[in-house]
Amino acid sequence: MSILDTGAEEPEERLYVNSATPENQNPNSQEHFKKPKLKVDAPLRMVETAFLASTASLIWFINFYFPLGPVLRIFFPVPIALVYLRWGKRAAWMAAVVSGLLLMVLMGPTRSLLFVMPYGFMGVLLGATWYRRVPWVVSIALGTLLGALGVFFRIWLLSLLSGEDLWVYVINQVTSFLEWLFLSLGLLANPSIFLIQVGAIALILLNNWIYLFVIHLAAWLLLDRLGNPIPRPPRWIQVLLDYE
Repeated sequence: MSILDTGAEEPEERLYVNSATPENQNPNSQEHFKKPKLKVDAPLRMVETAFLASTASLIWFINFYFPLGPVLRIFFPVPIALVYLRWGKRAAWMAAVVSGLLLMVLMGPTRSLLFVMPYGFMGVLLGATWYRRVPWVVSIALGTLLGALGVFFRIWLLSLLSGEDLWVYVINQVTSFLEWLFLSLGLLANPSIFLIQVGAIALILLNNWIYLFVIHLAAWLLLDRLGNPIPRPPRWIQVLLDYE
């Protein structure tokens, strides 16, 4: 092993390249991912950060004008998380800010804010949890809470701009769903206001939990092949997908 020193830099800005084989090391161990192999210079860090930040912006831009269902949405936070895995916290925050500024120029401040909150912050959060080898249950839970806050932020911002309370629209949709559910179960009572509010929050949390789980699956399969693996999923997922 050799370390190419190009100047005094923070430890978080090192690129750790994993060249060990699964037979020689435990893929969940700290040493497997944090043993320094190579320290690269600042220009490469800057170029990769700018490239991945523009990639995140481009994915959001394409999905907004040419939506392909949930396919592109899965990768909204992944480029920024990859910046964190390769270059550390400072570069990841810079990537989130650059993505927001680029989208502000291309699409305006409103849509830029809707990307930064929650997807820009989510990329930094996922990168931090993956870098620290946090179990999936923790990173998915934290991402779910952040995603739910992003939904409430979106409702608040769009309600402010439109002059209408969009939360009422959400409540109406949940009310219709609960009334259908009560009718299907043969219950004659109408859902209470409290139950409707709790149901709306529960549906938002469930939707974000599923979204974060799919993000973890996609990142696990993709980033392994890019040389920046994330923590291993529970064993039953590996067995279910027949992935070793």
